[in-house]
Amino acid sequence: MTITSTTIVGNLTRDPEIRYTREGQATTSLSVAVNRRWQDKETKEWEESVSFLDVVCWRDLAENVALSLTKGARVVVTGRLEQRSWESDEGEKRSKVEIVADEIGASLRFATVDIHKVQRPATADEPADEAASA
Repeated sequence: MTITSTTIVGNLTRDPEIRYTREGQATTSLSVAVNRRWQDKETKEWEESVSFLDVVCWRDLAENVALSLTKGARVVVTGRLEQRSWESDEGEKRSKVEIVADEIGASLRFATVDIHKVQRPATADEPADEAASA
């Protein structure tokens, strides 16, 4: 199975929304506006296009994003595209494509950040020395 990674850079359109599953897993959703600007070759006028992309992240990344980022922040998101399908309350079939993030970081192109390492205890599927060095 081939998984293609995609990277986007843009601005958050709203504050990240964190939720927890019944099992206690954190998940955060956010929306990123990606701008594209170009100059029309004939008119020499600048034109612009905006794409709005939904992003979801899980576990520690979800908690860190919810604690660290706010509406308007410029971010770099790397992850995979995934399509979800569901049926609405009215019985209509719906679907959407979103990015399931592997990494999210603040863009340093127009800003600076202070980084604070989060100390978490090792989990059952993560060796103790890996958790301490992460």
